[in-house]
Amino acid sequence: MVHNNQRRGLMLILSSPSGAGKTTLSDRLLKILDDMVLSVSATTRSPRPGEVHGKDYFFVSEEEFLTMQSDGKFLEHARVFENYYGTPKAPVFEALEAGKDVLFDIDWQGAQQLEEVASRDVVKVFVLPPSRSELERRLKTRNQDSDEIVQSRMAKADDEMSHWPEYDYVIINDDMDQSEETIKTILMAERQKRFRQVALSKFVNTLMDKE
Repeated sequence: MVHNNQRRGLMLILSSPSGAGKTTLSDRLLKILDDMVLSVSATTRSPRPGEVHGKDYFFVSEEEFLTMQSDGKFLEHARVFENYYGTPKAPVFEALEAGKDVLFDIDWQGAQQLEEVASRDVVKVFVLPPSRSELERRLKTRNQDSDEIVQSRMAKADDEMSHWPEYDYVIINDDMDQSEETIKTILMAERQKRFRQVALSKFVNTLMDKE
């Protein structure tokens, strides 16, 4: 019998304009999927209320970040809203080899860079809000950002949403439960792709009595 731990993991990228729901969807998936882990990024931005170093992000200085970048320790990196973000390389590939899926909550720039270095491992999902007014409402009700930052994020939303054709799947997130189920369906299909089932060849040989 071929078990789930006999497959190679995948990189699930969730991208969206800020406020469209990708972080909430990420949290939901991590709670219900034992074989999925979150890719913890390094960033130079300050922690938001409740965020924990090493769990939500690795909060580093700009000098530390640029040193890691020059040493080739990132799979991808970008500057967003005056801050740097980057994905440490080693823990991601260790998880994939162990049959774990790695979840990325990153923007289109990071998604492009990941696809350049690991295209076979990447599954990209773009999350859209149901309307522009709903996007602004969600940003305002988060109670973490100033009005100035909300308007800045709204202004950037057009650029972010223009990259939707670059993704494998696109979800309009007007119902969080339905969006979660859709992503789980995508995962189920992607996990069954032949090249991710690393033990499949041996299993088929036993069926054909070649071993």
